[in-house]
Amino acid sequence: MTSTQPLHAVLGSGPAGTALARELVRRGHRVRLVDRSGSGPALDGVERYAADVAGPEGARDAVAGAAVVYHCVNVGYHLQVEVMPKIQEAVLAAAEAEGARLVVLDTLYPYGRTHGAVMTEDSPWNATTRKGRMRAELDARYLAAHREGRLPVVLGRSADFVGPGVLNSTLGGAVFPAALTGQPVPALGDIDLPHSYTYIDDVAAGLATLGEHPDAHGRVWHLPTAPARTTREILALVHERTGRPMELTVVTEPRPFGPFDEAFMAEYAEMFYQHTEPQILDSSAIGKAYGLTPTPLETALDATLAWYGTFLAAHR
Repeated sequence: MTSTQPLHAVLGSGPAGTALARELVRRGHRVRLVDRSGSGPALDGVERYAADVAGPEGARDAVAGAAVVYHCVNVGYHLQVEVMPKIQEAVLAAAEAEGARLVVLDTLYPYGRTHGAVMTEDSPWNATTRKGRMRAELDARYLAAHREGRLPVVLGRSADFVGPGVLNSTLGGAVFPAALTGQPVPALGDIDLPHSYTYIDDVAAGLATLGEHPDAHGRVWHLPTAPARTTREILALVHERTGRPMELTVVTEPRPFGPFDEAFMAEYAEMFYQHTEPQILDSSAIGKAYGLTPTPLETALDATLAWYGTFLAAHR
């Protein structure tokens, strides 16, 4: 790999950013993975880089020389409404100054309550919560920057994550360790409603594809997501794979559980509607346009359980 290849800069080294960096290397790209410390396990073909993209100088340093910038940065849940707009301002300005294309990892929050309607890229943005309105406002600014010709921008929206390395998800660090060790497994809300989850490697594949296709820019895409299943069905699949008795603890209202403490759940309370109505994501558009198909949920669960088994063994 030569230094003359275009640089792809991934901002944020959480599960999504890390999976994306690996996927970009697999596709033959030169990759920089940015977070505030610049530390972490070595990843083949990935340059780790320290920068704080919440400020203009750090954002400029992070994207220097990049042809494509992927914004996968997140912050503590209680800080999002205050901090995410500052990060957007810094990243937009830095990517524009660099002449880079910008790919943004996005959430389903702008849609707000859907009352069970299937979410497509044409669904209305009806958010009423603080975090939902904030995300919708950010997205409107991203798309306006594209329309105004400041820089090419594309948004890739994901449902709740699941997969190796994913801890802070409702199908993550509270569920798999408990299932593997025979402890009570928490499940949120009405567990007989369908709920979409996006496999972390499909998040990476979708974002990498959007970064490789300038024709994708200027709009929202849903990242490849397997057909929605009920929470009860998903946990039954987990049970089949562990072979252990599974006792479910249904969390019917926002309260601390697993890795989610009181401060987090107080902030999450306004989003709890996601577990009291169906959350069904349609990602067929990106499949038709670019041939991307989601990983079957069974395959995703196999990989996730294998990762958590190794993770638990290492932390005994």
